[in-house]
Amino acid sequence: MNIDRNEFIAWMERIMDRFDIIGENIAKASQQRNAIDGEELLDNQDLLQMLKISTRSLQRYRSGGKLPYYTISGKIYYKLSDVHQFIRDGFSASRSDAGE
Repeated sequence: MNIDRNEFIAWMERIMDRFDIIGENIAKASQQRNAIDGEELLDNQDLLQMLKISTRSLQRYRSGGKLPYYTISGKIYYKLSDVHQFIRDGFSASRSDAGE
């Protein structure tokens, strides 16, 4: 089977176009993380890595009402703004403890 140069180039251009489309779809999917009301949601794994804490510590923060969470289809999520507020509250508490 012999393919001429022009046909080969045409096929390669189609293949590269498909790769571009796939790349765009992957980029869109990675940007569209879980969200509610336009706000990004983080799951337990995201939060454990972000805060560098244990699973037990995260459970303690949830149980103590320090960190609001949402259960969706049996999975726990946290609003990014709630996590930021939790971090700010943690810094405020440590500063007030140091000032005493």
